[in-house]
Amino acid sequence: MRVVAETGSTNADLIALAATGSPEGLWLRAERQTSGRGRQGREWVSPLGNLYASTLVRLRPADPAPATLALVAAVALEEAVSAYLGAGRVQLKWPNDLLLAGAKLSGILLERSGDAIIIGFGVNLAHHPTDLDRVATSLAAHGVSVDPDDFLVTLSDGFARWLGKWRGEGLAAVRDRWMARAHPPGTALTARLPDGVAVEGLFDRLDGDGALILRLADGGTRVIHAGDVFLI
Repeated sequence: MRVVAETGSTNADLIALAATGSPEGLWLRAERQTSGRGRQGREWVSPLGNLYASTLVRLRPADPAPATLALVAAVALEEAVSAYLGAGRVQLKWPNDLLLAGAKLSGILLERSGDAIIIGFGVNLAHHPTDLDRVATSLAAHGVSVDPDDFLVTLSDGFARWLGKWRGEGLAAVRDRWMARAHPPGTALTARLPDGVAVEGLFDRLDGDGALILRLADGGTRVIHAGDVFLI
C-alpha cells in the first residue's frame, strides 16, 4: 500500500505501474488528486480528508467477466462503509454507486490496460460536493469521522476477500450480496444509456452477468449493460 501527498490521478498512476509489471494487490492512495476522474470522464473534485485510492487486479484465464469486478468493488465498499456507519444505512445502486439517505456517497471507476484492471475508489469521508447534477453527501455530514488510512485498511481487506469469492465461487455470491444491499425490487429507476436514450422501469434483478434488468410499463423487460441509473 502506497500513500502520496498529491498526484494527478491514482488510476492513471496504477495504469503506468501495471505496464511495468506491478503485481495484483497493489494499492495507491493520494491525499489529494489534481486530475481525478469519474465515470464517462466527469471531473472528481478531491479535497483533503476524503479517500482517493486505486488498486490493481491481474486477470486470469478462468476469471468471471472483467466488467463484473464493478460489483465486487461495490459490495466491498458497502461493507467497509457499514463497518463505520452501521449496517443497513447505505444502499447500492447499479452498478456500483453507494447511496446514503438517497445521496451519492462514493464513486468507483474501472479501467483496463492489457491484463490489468485498475479500480479507483472515491469516497466522501469528510467533504462532499454541492454542485453536482445529483445530491451528494459524506460520512462527516452524518456524524461519522473516519481517517482515510484506517478506512483504506478496512476496504482493502474486504476487497481481497470478495475478490477471492469472485474467483473461487463465481459471480453468484457477489451478485447475491449486491442484491441484498441494493434498493428493493420494484424501485422506480431511469437508465440513461450511452446514446442518450432514457429508459424508465422498475428494478427487477441482476442477470447472470451482472447486467441490470428493468421491468417496463408494458410488462416486458429491458436488459441494461451500460449507462447512468437514477432513482425516480
